[in-house]
Amino acid sequence: MEDMQQSHDLFFVSSNSHKYQEAKIILDSFGIKLGFFKSNLEEIQSNSLDDIASKKAQDAFFKLKKPVIIEDDGLFINSLGGFPGPYSSYVFKTIGNKGILNLLKNSRKAKFVSIITYCDKKTLQSFNAKVDGMISKFQKGKGWGYDPIFIPKNSKNTFAELNNKNELSHRFKALKKFSNWYLKQ
Repeated sequence: MEDMQQSHDLFFVSSNSHKYQEAKIILDSFGIKLGFFKSNLEEIQSNSLDDIASKKAQDAFFKLKKPVIIEDDGLFINSLGGFPGPYSSYVFKTIGNKGILNLLKNSRKAKFVSIITYCDKKTLQSFNAKVDGMISKFQKGKGWGYDPIFIPKNSKNTFAELNNKNELSHRFKALKKFSNWYLKQ
């Protein structure tokens, strides 16, 4: 029997298995075999998603000593000055979707940004993408994270209600950019 470890091109490092499952399905469609290494990575406090993602990717590579990708994302709400932005995960853990909904009065415009950062011995490379949209008035659907309150542009449904989220999400767009680069290496 072939060693399962050998069948992976690279590893997705995260404490979030939901993100891994999404990334695995997306990368499978590009012919890239993704393994999962569950780990809490060092997350620096920064206003820059790029800086946070780069540090996490270096930490992940240091722990695993194999080519890795990490994903960092943020929900940026216009009327809140881009908040929660790079602090999205902390804000989700503390006030959650209900807290976000309570903060919003008028403008509900927002964007979801995803950064995929690749790291190996020689390379540290980031790929980012965004989806414009708005925050719903109520939580809708059974998704995870901010999916039940984010409605992508040109849709009436939240990410949590969409069957084809993986074809249009910020994560899909960033993973597609990564895949195009990775497959040329």
